[in-house]
Amino acid sequence: MSSNPAPSGAPLRLEAVRKVYRSGDSEIVAVDHATLTVADGEIVALLGPSGSGKTTLLSIAGGLLTSTEGRVVVGGQDITDRSPRELTEFRRTTVGFVFQSVNLVPFLTAEENLLVVAELSGRSGMSRRDARQRAKELLDELGLGHRAGNLPSQLSGGERQRVAIGRALFNRPALVLFDEPTSALDTKIGEQVMELIQNEMRSRGTAAVIVTHDTRMTHYADRTVRIVDGVLSDDPVAAGHP
Repeated sequence: MSSNPAPSGAPLRLEAVRKVYRSGDSEIVAVDHATLTVADGEIVALLGPSGSGKTTLLSIAGGLLTSTEGRVVVGGQDITDRSPRELTEFRRTTVGFVFQSVNLVPFLTAEENLLVVAELSGRSGMSRRDARQRAKELLDELGLGHRAGNLPSQLSGGERQRVAIGRALFNRPALVLFDEPTSALDTKIGEQVMELIQNEMRSRGTAAVIVTHDTRMTHYADRTVRIVDGVLSDDPVAAGHP
């Protein structure tokens, strides 16, 4: 199934993607011929219930999983047939992730959790001083400048999620992928985080895909696409509507 084509230079293009898990003679189709495009600066909500295949599709888009069939192009790079080593490098430099569990390093401060991105990616031309300045700017923009020296255990749930957003944005990725970013937060904090995500993506012109099961969160997206049993709906649902 397809969903609104975007230009060939779009930050994300999934073409007839399938993901099949096999066990003996049986098989489970997690994603079934999904075609999805995301335009520059577009925020797309991927809406579906638990077990619908939305996280699997997100993982394929981010190079965490490979597809059984189909084509995956992110930021102009075709990653369909890349080796595990090449996919690791791709994830470090081209795409940002924010997971349901923020996965911050517990013994590093908020600032250090951002700086580790520079160290892992090995980006040329960014000195330690430049990296620290980048981290400072991001934390200030996210309202966490005063918390730069705090450990994750000293931060609230919303603050930890903001650090995770800063980490995802550190390398100026072509695309940011969010997997249920508000599921561990109460409604008020969740809405604040979604508003922050919306503002940060739009101010940078960065494309994003946000996986959610909560229709209340879809009005922060430009477009909402449903996924049920691994199949994307033909016609995207208007954002904010069930």
